[in-house]
Amino acid sequence: MGDRLPAWVILAVLVQQFPSMAFVLMNHLKCLSTHAELQRFEQPAKTEGTLSFLVLGDWGRKGAFNQSEVAVQMGRVGEKMDIDFVVSTGDNFYDNGLTGKQDRAFVESFTQIYTANSLQKQWYSVLGNHDYRGNAEAQLSSQLRKIDSRWLCLRSFIVNSELAEIFFVDTTPFVKSYFTDAEGHTYDWRGIGSPRDYIANLLKDLKLALSESKAKWKIVVGHHAIRSIGHHGDTEELVRKLHPILKANNVDFYMNGHDHCLEHISDTESPIQFLTSGAGSKAWRGDIKEQNRDGLKFFYDGQGFMSVQLTQNEAEIAFYDVSGNVLHRWTTTKLFHSST
Repeated sequence: MGDRLPAWVILAVLVQQFPSMAFVLMNHLKCLSTHAELQRFEQPAKTEGTLSFLVLGDWGRKGAFNQSEVAVQMGRVGEKMDIDFVVSTGDNFYDNGLTGKQDRAFVESFTQIYTANSLQKQWYSVLGNHDYRGNAEAQLSSQLRKIDSRWLCLRSFIVNSELAEIFFVDTTPFVKSYFTDAEGHTYDWRGIGSPRDYIANLLKDLKLALSESKAKWKIVVGHHAIRSIGHHGDTEELVRKLHPILKANNVDFYMNGHDHCLEHISDTESPIQFLTSGAGSKAWRGDIKEQNRDGLKFFYDGQGFMSVQLTQNEAEIAFYDVSGNVLHRWTTTKLFHSST
C-alpha cells in the first residue's frame, strides 16, 4: 500500500482544480476554528441536592477600598452556608487588568485576599471591561491555575450542577463604544476577531445551550448589566441582543457587576430577576439614574456581595454589606414538574 498524500497536498490540488469549491471549504474550516460549543464544567450539588455560592464583582485592588473587609465577611458567610463555589462577575483586576501571567497583582489581589477556609473553593470568573484593558489572555491562561488552583476564567462557558446550569457570557465585546470611542484606553481584542461574528456565534451557542438545558434553575452571568439604575445604567446592546434570548428560554436570574453597587430589579416582561453584585471594593459613587426604576426592589451604593442558595423548589438571594449585615433578602419558589 502506498503512502497517503498529506492534507496540504490534497488541498493544493483542490485549489488548482476546483477553486470555487476550495474557497468554500477553506471558509468552512475557518469558521470551525473560531466557533465551537461553549466549554462545560461539572460542579456537583451537595448530596442533599442543594447548591450554594457567593457572587462578587469589581474587586481586585490589592485589598484597598474595603476589598479585604468584604473578603472577611465573605469567608464568614461562606462558612455558614457551606458554599460550593464563588462566581466573579468581572473587573477582576484594577485598573487595567493584568500585565501578564506573572503579574504580582494576581496574588496580591486574589490569593492573599480571599484566604478564609470557606473560600478555598472553585472560583468561576468572566472578564470585565477593565480586564480587557490589560492582558486579557493572561487571565484566561491555565498558568494562573498553577499559581492558585481556585482560579478559572474563560470568555464564555457553562457550569452544570444538574440542579442549576450557569451560563457565563463574555459581554464586553457587545459594547460598541469600546471599539469606537475607547476614551484613551487600549483593549486587548486578541481572540475576538470580528466583533459582529464573535457576538453572533456566542449568541447562537448560548441560545442552543439554554434551549437544551434541563436544569431546574437557569442562571446567566455577565459583566455588564441588562438593567441597572447605577452609574452605567442599562447596557443597550444587551437589552437588544441578550435579553430576548433569556426571556425566550425561561432564564431565572441574570447576574452581573460593572456598576459598583448591589441591586435587585425584577423584569417587567418576564420572571427574570436582574441581580447586580459589583461592590467588591471601590463603591459609593452616589450616581443613581432615576428615569427607569420599574421593577426595582433593592439598591445599595456601598461595598458588599451576594449569596445564592438553591433547592429543587426554592431560591434565596441575599445581599450583604461590608460588615456582613443582610441588606436585602428575596425568596422565590418553583413547583416541581416530573419529566415523565
